[in-house]
Amino acid sequence: QVQLVESGGGSVQAGGSLRLSCVASGFTVSNAFSMAWHRQAPGKEREALASIDSDGSTTYAGPVKGRLNISKDNAKNTLYLQMNNLKPEDTAMYYCAARLYWYSTSWYWGQGTQVTVSS
Repeated sequence: QVQLVESGGGSVQAGGSLRLSCVASGFTVSNAFSMAWHRQAPGKEREALASIDSDGSTTYAGPVKGRLNISKDNAKNTLYLQMNNLKPEDTAMYYCAARLYWYSTSWYWGQGTQVTVSS
């Protein structure tokens, strides 16, 4: 059974940093076609932030580029999101997602971890 469990969220002041973790089970992150981080702020649509493919290539959304770093630890079967220079507008629920196969467009989602940034 595929499961994604996020952690690492919390409350920080503007300019601070957080590292989010997403522990995967039921599959190996090294073999997943793609894994990604998304976020959703109250009253707004969910937006993609960053993704990492099975070959390690990464993609970042424009607004957060330069402040985020997505990585994975195959030994720990865990996906990470390092977030630096956080801003109040980064306040949102952050979700981990996984697409297991190139031939399937289905994504698995975690329950999310809350990030709150105060000014």
